[in-house]
Amino acid sequence: MTVTTESAADAFARQTDPYRRELLAHCYRMLGSLHDAEDTVQETYLRAWRGFAGFEGRASLRTWLYTIATRACLRALESRGRRALPSGLAAPGADPDAPLDPPLTDVPWLEPFPDAGADPHGGDPAAVAAGRESTRLALVAALQYLPARQRAVLILRDVLRWRAAEVASLLDTTTTAVNSALRRARAQLDGLEADAVAPAPLDARQRDLLDRYVTAFERADVEGLVQLLAGDAVLEMPPHATWFRGAERIGRFLAPRLGAPGDMLTVRIRANGQPAHAMYKRGADGVHRAHGLVVLTVAGARIDRLTVFLGSEWVSACGLPAVRAAGATT
Repeated sequence: MTVTTESAADAFARQTDPYRRELLAHCYRMLGSLHDAEDTVQETYLRAWRGFAGFEGRASLRTWLYTIATRACLRALESRGRRALPSGLAAPGADPDAPLDPPLTDVPWLEPFPDAGADPHGGDPAAVAAGRESTRLALVAALQYLPARQRAVLILRDVLRWRAAEVASLLDTTTTAVNSALRRARAQLDGLEADAVAPAPLDARQRDLLDRYVTAFERADVEGLVQLLAGDAVLEMPPHATWFRGAERIGRFLAPRLGAPGDMLTVRIRANGQPAHAMYKRGADGVHRAHGLVVLTVAGARIDRLTVFLGSEWVSACGLPAVRAAGATT
């Protein structure tokens, strides 16, 4: 009988792979970018592999991986500015009928995070819930205003529930300094908008609201869409810096862009712990191709915010095809 021995590489993969996706959510919270988070997780696993033989188990494997990932994020943030949404850069646009400004490709925009990226293959279930609740767009945008070390302290203490002593060890500082940084970070985030706070699950009324929204969107029913928006709703569309506040202005902006009924089709998903949908736009050849991702913020009985991430890459990031087949269900 042949006895096989597990290789070091197989042992490393078996023990560390269950944490890969929750580490991706952690790096996203720190960096505000899905792409940067993916790169940082790759760096984390490379460093972990190199040090795996010397891992002595004085901390849990999960804690060790988070330590490597957090330090990698802090190094990355040394040379990068904060990521923003259009509403964090300038006042809202005044004329929704004017031509849209060209996209700003040199701005480090905040990026969306598909909910599937927060689901580990078998890690800590509490980390799954924390990952979804703490990747909400408004919260991640607010985190970008914190200095990097304060951001790390807040995430490690309030999201991952690390003890102050553990955070102090990671940051090579004292528990007093950690507690002080946490107080300052919490104070700075006190003015968060309500949509940054993890909401209760959608109720039946809100689920019906989303059903009516998708129907109106695909039918290019601008009047119906406006009726579903809060009076002071916001629409923003990175990489365009122009954004609009107010249901009436949003309707005027969308009217010439939704086209005819059926020009836009959707696939309903979730991103950043929020309802979302992928957009597919019909071309001159009649084919619906990936166009972007819309993340929705629901407040009570109305939609409070539409954050539109234009670009087919965001549809692909959600694991969806580049072309939507005719007759496919949403």
